[in-house]
Amino acid sequence: MRFFFIFCYFVLTSVVYGQSYKSLSSQAIAAYDRKDYSKAVDLFKEAFKIEHNSKGDIYDAACSAALSGQKELAFEWLELSIKNGWTNINHMKSDRDLFSLHDDARWTAIVDGLQKVVDKLEVNFDKALQKELLDIYKDDQDIRHVYIDATKKYGFESKQADSLGRLMAEKDALNLAKIRKILDSRGWVGPDVVGSQANQALFLVIQHSDLEIQQKYLPMMQEAVKNKKANGSSLALLEDRIALGEGRKQKYGSQIGTDKVTGKYYVLPLEDPDNVDVRRAGVGLGPIAEYVSRWNIVWDVELYKKELPILEAQNK
Repeated sequence: MRFFFIFCYFVLTSVVYGQSYKSLSSQAIAAYDRKDYSKAVDLFKEAFKIEHNSKGDIYDAACSAALSGQKELAFEWLELSIKNGWTNINHMKSDRDLFSLHDDARWTAIVDGLQKVVDKLEVNFDKALQKELLDIYKDDQDIRHVYIDATKKYGFESKQADSLGRLMAEKDALNLAKIRKILDSRGWVGPDVVGSQANQALFLVIQHSDLEIQQKYLPMMQEAVKNKKANGSSLALLEDRIALGEGRKQKYGSQIGTDKVTGKYYVLPLEDPDNVDVRRAGVGLGPIAEYVSRWNIVWDVELYKKELPILEAQNK
């Protein structure tokens, strides 16, 4: 995946009582991001008592279970995610969260079974283009995992981080050249042609490019969203990046900054903070309070509005 133990049942129920599925699943993902995998599992369990139809959430729950050492539950949820339509076999096979399951015979059975399903679904896919995009996706994400690990271990200003940052920029330039060639000749190719993960590579590379490139391909992605060839939530992130790059405020609160003095994270300038959750819900994003908790930010809209003029000044 991505995705302390609650010592007392009464504590757990008091925490989750009355919460919606979306709230619980968002909290579970936030717990995963904090590496609090057992808590993520507990929250996913409560969420699934309300409903268990989201293949992505169930997959993320399986990852959380695997990381917390709950192998039986991990397999149960992994199988359930596939029954609900999870087909991203390339991601599943390379997902480090699930490596603890690989030495179990059930893993081979699940992979083989899913491969048969995928082969039927992808019979009319452009396999050559899919492979190219999957390779780009892996290249884009692998270097970022290594870079993030280095910054956590050595700091952003370290020689290690600087070296990896330059390598990442080189890889991004090569990937961008490939993606631009695809977009200019084929348009925004949908998941019906290359699959969801390969399709996501288009967005990732454009998002990681400079402002001029983002602006150029924004209309194409907007049209792709209308035609169900791209995700609205991904488009929201790109629109936020472009807005900030153009000196405007972001709409969805997806972009996070770091205070150079304190090292604390904060939400970069945001327009109409009072209604941000309405806008986020409209594109399939969860509440901002749960999103920013991944960076240990406590969302207080009134405090944010008071601090906004300062944030705008320091981000000009």
